[in-house]
Amino acid sequence: MLSLPNILTLSRIVAVPLLVWFLWWPTWAAGFGIAFALYCLMGVTDYFDGYLARAQGTVSKLGVFLDPIADKIMVAAVILMLVGTRHDDVAVITGVHIIAALVILLREIAVSGLREFLAGLQVSLPVSRLAKWKTTLQLVAFGALILAGALPAQMWIKGVGLACLWGAAALTLITGWDYLRVGVRHMD
Repeated sequence: MLSLPNILTLSRIVAVPLLVWFLWWPTWAAGFGIAFALYCLMGVTDYFDGYLARAQGTVSKLGVFLDPIADKIMVAAVILMLVGTRHDDVAVITGVHIIAALVILLREIAVSGLREFLAGLQVSLPVSRLAKWKTTLQLVAFGALILAGALPAQMWIKGVGLACLWGAAALTLITGWDYLRVGVRHMD
């Protein structure tokens, strides 16, 4: 049960409060820099926990259960912190860009509920290739936006982050709709 892949997954969950702590003060550029490094480390562990589990043949029920939870906890925490931490003119996600963040957050919740419902019917909902692109854009967006908090004078970083955020939101709507169509077929 406590295989290396599961330990990596659990480490991501444990790291979320630390990530939040470093993002808490929007004017603390060094905190955002440390948060960026931690976020990157969490992304690397996300890749390696799945890779190692498959490569070693140690895919476990605990890992299958915890991995998407760790991902969603991290995504939700980062979105909330990037939207909610403000000080005067310093904010990372503001204005109309909050809509893109909200679309991503709501889709995470909806797809989780749909997966839980379908699991009760013993129907799997495999991750599509487009959903993997969505996740990639989303990870790049949040990483860039965290880095933008560390380097506020480099406005282009925030621009890249916001562009990727909107790209991820668009793919979120498309993949969310695809998953919903599959799920509706199994509802009475």
